[in-house]
Amino acid sequence: MSLRQKPGTPSLLRELNDRAALELLLTEGPLTRAQLSERTGVSKVTVSQMLARLEERALVMIAGEQAGGRGPNAALYSVIPSSAYVAGLYVDFDLVSVAIADVAGNQVAEVSMDPHGADDPIGLVREAIGEACANAGISSETLSSVVIGSPGVLDPRTGAPRLAVNLPTWQEGVLDGLREVLHTPVLIENDVNLAAMAERAGGAAAGLDDFAFVWLGTGLGLASVIGGKVRRGIGGAAGEIGWMPVYGAPLPVGNEHPGKAGLQALAGGLAVQALASQHGFIGATPADAVAAAAADATAADAAASRDGNGSPGSAGAAFLDDLAQRVSIGVAAICVVLDPGLVVLGGPVGKAGGSELATRVAAEVSRICLARPTVEATTAADEPVLRGALQSALAQARAGLLGSLGSPSEIPA
Repeated sequence: MSLRQKPGTPSLLRELNDRAALELLLTEGPLTRAQLSERTGVSKVTVSQMLARLEERALVMIAGEQAGGRGPNAALYSVIPSSAYVAGLYVDFDLVSVAIADVAGNQVAEVSMDPHGADDPIGLVREAIGEACANAGISSETLSSVVIGSPGVLDPRTGAPRLAVNLPTWQEGVLDGLREVLHTPVLIENDVNLAAMAERAGGAAAGLDDFAFVWLGTGLGLASVIGGKVRRGIGGAAGEIGWMPVYGAPLPVGNEHPGKAGLQALAGGLAVQALASQHGFIGATPADAVAAAAADATAADAAASRDGNGSPGSAGAAFLDDLAQRVSIGVAAICVVLDPGLVVLGGPVGKAGGSELATRVAAEVSRICLARPTVEATTAADEPVLRGALQSALAQARAGLLGSLGSPSEIPA
């Protein structure tokens, strides 16, 4: 008999209570019986029974003690970290990074590999995961979830790569092949979407359900976060703003990479590096050149403020002014459609430009359209795509543990 056929039975209530306790321990960390009682609204006796059942299933343990007042110390209960392990990956043409974490969110290993032009993406990913798992002291077969962030368009029906310009071997059969060799659930997600989720978890958009995340790097991308979820579009191509037609640049053609067309021609990596060179800033990457310009502009502002003579301008400021004008064309187009309260400039160039670039973009956007968004540079941790992939994998593994105790959909109406 299914749970739907036995509403209100003691067994269903036990399952719901156990699930509530486990979810609290997963999201809030170690808690005492009293704290669990307060948060779940059930008695301490019932909490003790819940914890006993979870201990029997090897899901929770006593992790320490919390000093009390005059009475004895209270036991702290936590999820057993080894209940599940997950892997998050970032795959691009020149880098494969893997991070392993336990279900409590503790990162236990991280490795990076140079693909060296490898033409076997399945073997490459399997090798990278195997090395990371070996460093963590676990078998890759113990992984509960694997999430891979990569550039490109994904088929929203199958989750398989549909177009990945930088990864010509990253084709439709990759996802099925990875699931077969890894023997675990595998999800491939767009890199910018994952970076946006990392920003929401601990960056400039922390806790926000609605914002726009603009990736500025070798390529361009957008994650439109609406109601806490990324808008993907019916074909999975929402956010591919490199293809955005803009005045003054050639129109993109079909699925060809718009290196010299659309917004990519104005604000993509090659365009940024060329513009920087015109202003006298040379860097190994576009981000290096932007970082040097931002430092120059900041130093000039500080000197002007110290001397009280007003800002005389600088080469860095002039470059950032020109770059902001280009970036603002794309951001304004986004704002006209979405009108977000916050736009985060991420990616290597957005991070390198920092507040110097973000402030200029905000001023330009307000000048050319009705929207008045706050524009901020990313403050998420380094390697946001990898962090976002790990967060997504953790969410899946935790949902699996909770699902093993009964689904919320089984609560009787």
